[in-house]
Amino acid sequence: MPPNPERISAALRRDVAQRAKQRCEYCLCPDEFSPNSFTIDHIYLRVLGGETAFGNLAWACFGCNGRKHIKTEGSDLDTGVTTKLFHPRKQAWLAHFTWDEAENTFIVEKTACGRATTATLSLNRTGVVNLRKLLKSVGSHPPSQI
Repeated sequence: MPPNPERISAALRRDVAQRAKQRCEYCLCPDEFSPNSFTIDHIYLRVLGGETAFGNLAWACFGCNGRKHIKTEGSDLDTGVTTKLFHPRKQAWLAHFTWDEAENTFIVEKTACGRATTATLSLNRTGVVNLRKLLKSVGSHPPSQI
């Protein structure tokens, strides 16, 4: 049986995870504290012609990847306008998101893209915010390099 061309090799998974500094490229939670395995996200979807190539892959927690699924757009809850979701290969996280000033554990959106992504992927879901609080209490949040 020939190898599946869509199968992601262990080496490619490792390279994608290392590029992401072992953090979800959407919610920024570290993989070492996740109760679920992290997954490879095809940023531009395979069903739309996206390739299984380093430049089209993102390291994502199960929660973010499961919510993104096949979506490339989401609704900006402030305006109701449909906009493209955050693209970790083409956009800088800090251009679209920041941390709340009070605790640095809640993602605050700066742009329509940030609002659509936060709403679609539920970047401030309870479990993720609680993990950020716990990590902050031991000096491991917010991440020093984004």
